[in-house]
Amino acid sequence: MSEQDARGLARGLTNYGDKDFSVYLRNSFAASMGYSREVLKKPIVGIANSFSGFNNCHRHFPEMLEAVKRGVLLGGGLPIEFPTISLGEVFLSPTSLKFRNLMSMDTEEMIRAQPMDAVVLMGGCDKTVPAQLMGAASADLPAIQIVAGPMMTSRYGEERLGACTDCRRFWGKYRAGEVSTEQINDIEGRLATTAGTCAVMGTASTMACIAETLGMSLPGTAAIPAVHADRLRAAEATGLAAARMIDNPIRPSEIITEKSVENALRVLLALGGSTNAIIHLTAIAGRLGIAVSLERLNALSDETPVLVNLKPVGSNYMEDFFFAGGVGAVLRELKPLLHLDCRTVTGDTLGDRLAEDAGYVDRKVIASAEAPLEEEGGLVALFGNLAPRGAILKRSAADRSLFEKEGRAIVFNSLADLSERIDDPDLDVAADDILVLQNAGPRSDSGMPEAGYLPIPKKLSSKGVRDMIRVSDARMSGTAFGTIVLHVAPEAAVGGPLALVRTGDRIKLSVKDKTISLLVDDEELQRRKVAFKPSVQPASERRGYDRIYAEQVLQADEGCDFEIMQPVKA
Repeated sequence: MSEQDARGLARGLTNYGDKDFSVYLRNSFAASMGYSREVLKKPIVGIANSFSGFNNCHRHFPEMLEAVKRGVLLGGGLPIEFPTISLGEVFLSPTSLKFRNLMSMDTEEMIRAQPMDAVVLMGGCDKTVPAQLMGAASADLPAIQIVAGPMMTSRYGEERLGACTDCRRFWGKYRAGEVSTEQINDIEGRLATTAGTCAVMGTASTMACIAETLGMSLPGTAAIPAVHADRLRAAEATGLAAARMIDNPIRPSEIITEKSVENALRVLLALGGSTNAIIHLTAIAGRLGIAVSLERLNALSDETPVLVNLKPVGSNYMEDFFFAGGVGAVLRELKPLLHLDCRTVTGDTLGDRLAEDAGYVDRKVIASAEAPLEEEGGLVALFGNLAPRGAILKRSAADRSLFEKEGRAIVFNSLADLSERIDDPDLDVAADDILVLQNAGPRSDSGMPEAGYLPIPKKLSSKGVRDMIRVSDARMSGTAFGTIVLHVAPEAAVGGPLALVRTGDRIKLSVKDKTISLLVDDEELQRRKVAFKPSVQPASERRGYDRIYAEQVLQADEGCDFEIMQPVKA
């Protein structure tokens, strides 16, 4: 049997210079784990398990893992679990995005290096799903994604609570003096009370919906609550589907195509989903040489309506979305706009899926295309002399009264500067000003954290100001809301125009024209550019992964992947 045709433990043999000895040694070591000779002849489904004690979203993975294994066994395969890096969103410093590429490399190399015929990707928390899809796309072994699922909501008095839109909402009230310390401490223990990802259409849920739309996970599995029995049945079905892909291989490169990526962008816009998803989808597609154009995003956004009434854009939660019809209901409303010939992990096309009975749809949660929540998509890319390569605004979560506005810039040159001065009673700031944060992009020392959700200065929030235009090269959580311009590219740390903004400059935002402009003449900007000195620590002074990151990370419009992880050009 050739190396190419090898299955199970005979795949990818460790090289000792003697092939037969390699098989003999591997079988003997595998036998030490209690496998019988008959079992060792089975094809193998690897299970990339991102469980960690530092990842609350994945607390239920041990139980899910057993369901996946059950499905693999039903399909005639041998399930073998292997660990990868896990990224628990709030437990990582300086930010989880910095380690997404590391997890993707771990996933890719372990899929490629270990003997498996197909792989199940178990992820959920924000950066784990894109990391796994990036790694699987590069390895290009038959792969299927199963996500953690969203947590269920809790209660505070008569209010439903779900991390983390409600944590931001109540924290804003606390900063404004509307909620006491005793109340905020009580709320703290009620925001996240079950296993699973955030209960709103944040980054985790958005990426789950994108994975399903791309065709990399089974239909109907994105929105099942983490604690629902259907989540375990979905895990079993995923294991079975992975085993079936051994005889009928379907590779990520056959599923993640220009057409399926465009479908995913459509669904992202209709969801009013997370701004982070643009970065992640760009990185996933980039692993297969597929470019995601922000100009194309705008064209799609102009003709794709917002259909989903979920926080932070609307008023409902992921459990409501699941019972309302989930991703399938959204896809059916978008059907005339979608590429229906895209293949999925089941072997069927998207068109085959949507030809089936739609089932019940709750129109209070998922609107029809004929009566959408908003006529235009939830995200828009902005261009102009402040963002030559683009910036992102989540217009579905913003204050429309601020969409066409000019204001004075109040500049913070770092996260430390922001933290030190934002609540200073002497800060010269008014509600009509535009808050600007520099040096929070991918090449900054902070590694592009979710700091774009700049807090409203206390002197304004205490007077009832709830939103202001905020501009940065940072990201924001998919659970956040407000008129916030993000991912400004090129970033300040590499000398992009954002680095040249000074307090007192005028900035003009026009969502209608899709522009963000710094109203400073070119000669003055050129003088500032000549005087610019980067504040970031040089890569030569770093070590290990931190150095690789500093040298290799690309800009936001390129998905913040590493340059060395792009496909090798022929």
